[in-house]
Amino acid sequence: MEEKNTTGLGPHKFLVQGRKAAELTGVKEVVSFDAKEVVLNTTMGALIIRGNDLFVKRLTVEKGEVDLEGQVDSFVYADKPGKTGNGESVLKRLFR
Repeated sequence: MEEKNTTGLGPHKFLVQGRKAAELTGVKEVVSFDAKEVVLNTTMGALIIRGNDLFVKRLTVEKGEVDLEGQVDSFVYADKPGKTGNGESVLKRLFR
């Protein structure tokens, strides 16, 4: 079943190229980033990307696109879209 995207950002896609680069679409915001971790809010929920020497190469907020470079070791979706626990935001629960 295809999910409807009402944000105007386009579909969420995550393409990792040889664990050295990643291209993402459907990104609502970059919550935080450093050389070891990038936290994004996407149309499919919060996404945490971990690795080494991570660098946000390109960010186009209007289109919801992010390009990363560096070694990608792992990525985890922290929540499903539209789901919250006890009325708290996903990001608030991530950074307790």
